[in-house]
Amino acid sequence: MQAVVYSRYGGPEVLSFASVARPTPGDDEVLIRVVAASVNAGDWHLLRGTPFLVRLVYGGYRAPNHPVLGSDVAGRVDAVGRNVTDFQPGDAVVCDLSGHGFGGFAEYVCVPETALVPKPPAVPFETAAAVPTAGVAALQALRALGVRAGEHVLVNGASGGVGTFAVQVAKSMGAEVTATCSTAKVETVRSLGADHVVDYTREDVATLDARYDRILDAAGSHSLREYGRVLAPGGSYVMVGGPTRRFLTTLLVGPLRSLVGRRRFETFVLHPDRDDLARVLDLVASGDVDPVVDRRYSLSEVPDAIRYLEAGRATGKVVVGVA
Repeated sequence: MQAVVYSRYGGPEVLSFASVARPTPGDDEVLIRVVAASVNAGDWHLLRGTPFLVRLVYGGYRAPNHPVLGSDVAGRVDAVGRNVTDFQPGDAVVCDLSGHGFGGFAEYVCVPETALVPKPPAVPFETAAAVPTAGVAALQALRALGVRAGEHVLVNGASGGVGTFAVQVAKSMGAEVTATCSTAKVETVRSLGADHVVDYTREDVATLDARYDRILDAAGSHSLREYGRVLAPGGSYVMVGGPTRRFLTTLLVGPLRSLVGRRRFETFVLHPDRDDLARVLDLVASGDVDPVVDRRYSLSEVPDAIRYLEAGRATGKVVVGVA
């Protein structure tokens, strides 16, 4: 089969398009014929081995442990292990491979049965492939914030993968949503249902008179002190994405700031969950959430897809068509 592989840390230039052995499913595994995958920030972090913690948690100290990147996959079941009971060849499925060795940038991948979610018939494969990481992260982060109907939610960094999902999922929860993005992406973000859109090149959301019950920060563009100015008493803030330095600062300082002022500051770490994935796919199938796909690449173009995402130019998700 064809796959995009790498054996040393570096930029997209260390990736190669190569023929590798097709995997064979174990007793509790399913072999998936990949139809589409999507690219996440985690892919280029793993590719480069930075920050160093990535090597300790997922990769290898000196060289990557997993030769094929890619966590978000949608495809069809090709074969099943003898203990598999819930799926059969031909079934359309979606999964997050981040806890199972990755491998999505390939024509085939083996996955434990317990990681799979049926793909809703109404959702195209490429659309479904955009959901697992970003969609579930948005849902879990909003849940961690404790969002309730009628509350005012700020989504900072609303034009990225997580941000575009967060705006729509928050609206489905009944929240009033303010979203920040750059000038070129204002209309796209407004089309997602945001009640208010702040162009950060013209206005600084941290200096506005508005107060927000919940803040989902997918950009890390302000300090906790600045966010504290616009976070209502009793409100909560969660950092989902942004610079590593600011993430670490929030991780260390957030609990201390949460001790005063009746405001909660936390960092967020995604926990892949098939029930949450199924929930977001249901929102997509119902039309409450419409994943934003910026660009589509072929499997052999994965280096270009990662390069484009890493440059920070993408609006929503970058998808890879495989089959």
